[in-house]
Amino acid sequence: MKNPIQLTINIVLVLAVAGLYFLHFNRPVTAPAIATDKSVAVVASPDLNTADTTAAKAASETPVAAAPAPVATGSFDGKIAYVESNKMLDGYQGMKDARKAFESKARNWERQNQNMLASFKGAVEAYQKQAPTLTAEQRAATEQKLQAQQQEVGQRQQQLQAQAQEEEAKLTQSVLASVNSKVEAYGKSKGYKLILIAAPSGTIAYGEKNLDITTPVLAYLNSEYRKK
Repeated sequence: MKNPIQLTINIVLVLAVAGLYFLHFNRPVTAPAIATDKSVAVVASPDLNTADTTAAKAASETPVAAAPAPVATGSFDGKIAYVESNKMLDGYQGMKDARKAFESKARNWERQNQNMLASFKGAVEAYQKQAPTLTAEQRAATEQKLQAQQQEVGQRQQQLQAQAQEEEAKLTQSVLASVNSKVEAYGKSKGYKLILIAAPSGTIAYGEKNLDITTPVLAYLNSEYRKK
């Protein structure tokens, strides 16, 4: 049988764990890499704030990207370019809207969490005040109920975290699929044979600035997004 002091320690631990859980809701949303194997396409490799290197690696595994010799011969003149993933995604209205949608849901999940913790904390404090007047049997029964409530809070926190991760994945997957299809359409319309992703981690070591088409691609993305 746990005494009131031990229960106080337990609630402190629950509150601390809850804080760690909901740091997840305040961090930037991480998106999985999406690659496309079509001949004219972009390999999108972002998260909601920074670019991922995974998809750029997928691009490097294609015959064109793996063998730089054709670029040197000029066979790709005017048909190869790159975009800066951070700049493109940060400026894409679809990504901004996805962030807002996720943040709104995250605030709701956090409110649920805080309400659960407040309810549990109130129950523990009420027990601590009543404990001196209770019999040993009454204390044991009350503590058993509190322990069960504590477990329910922990389980619900895990459910909220899983829900957040699932919702995050859905939102980012949708955005990345949209980006890929739009950049592919842009590349085809402009006659590009390859559009690469330039990420801060250095997936493209060097590229002439005249090959950077981030600005026109971003303008195209937002123009197409507003047509929805």
